Amino acid sequence: MSPVLVASDLDRTLIYSSAALALTMPDARAPRLLCVEVHESRPLSYMTETAAQLLTELGDRAVFVPTTTRTRKQYQRINLPGPTPPYAICANGGHLLVDGVSDLDWHTAVLARLAEECAPLAEVRDHLAATADPAWVRKHRVAEDLFVYLVVERELLPEEWVKELAVWAENRGWTVSLQGRKIYAVPKPLTKSAAMREVARRTGATLTLAAGDSLLDADLLLAADLGWRPGHGELADADWTAPGISALPERGVAAGERILREFLKAARQA
Repeated sequence: MSPVLVASDLDRTLIYSSAALALTMPDARAPRLLCVEVHESRPLSYMTETAAQLLTELGDRAVFVPTTTRTRKQYQRINLPGPTPPYAICANGGHLLVDGVSDLDWHTAVLARLAEECAPLAEVRDHLAATADPAWVRKHRVAEDLFVYLVVERELLPEEWVKELAVWAENRGWTVSLQGRKIYAVPKPLTKSAAMREVARRTGATLTLAAGDSLLDADLLLAADLGWRPGHGELADADWTAPGISALPERGVAAGERILREFLKAARQA
């Protein structure tokens, strides 16, 4: 039998910072949480203990592929429960990790496509530096020499600036995504879906499942046979959906648990 491939976004899809947990129930009824990421000696990301059990079972039933915009270094801070994934997609598809090591051929091919189809990274970085107001920008970051992002004070961020940036980037082959306190500018050909298709080719998977919450996950969801999005995030805010995509009502860490239940259900049926 060919394996089932599960490619899932991580942040605000399967794992959650304390600010994103959305624990709206009374304290006494809140789920037990498992810390899955520590940064600078502090707990950073969580999932419910039930979600951890579901992910462990999913790892035994399917090829689970963590699929993230995080850099390799940021991804390696995460300690997910269950079997160690043989593949991981980092930097929004810029790096395909095989047993923890970036596939050089894949990365070289990605770089060639970006050079051919997009404005250079330096142009976008310089534009952000020139137009972003230090009053609401906390950090400028370049990720893996592939894309850029800003860490901002969300309540001070002008909506019009984000819209103007999106138009400017569109004309240069880039896309813009606002996720929590981060604004990403990412080359359009740098996609999670392309890397997912490559993993499906290598594993022989004929059924692909995916989940994600942001604009940068839309291509991944569309490329999968079945997809799920939580009740929060850019896609939910835009009421985005498509054939084969299920819009879940759950928000926060409860959505991560629901997504894993849906993955397992589909994998069992397959």
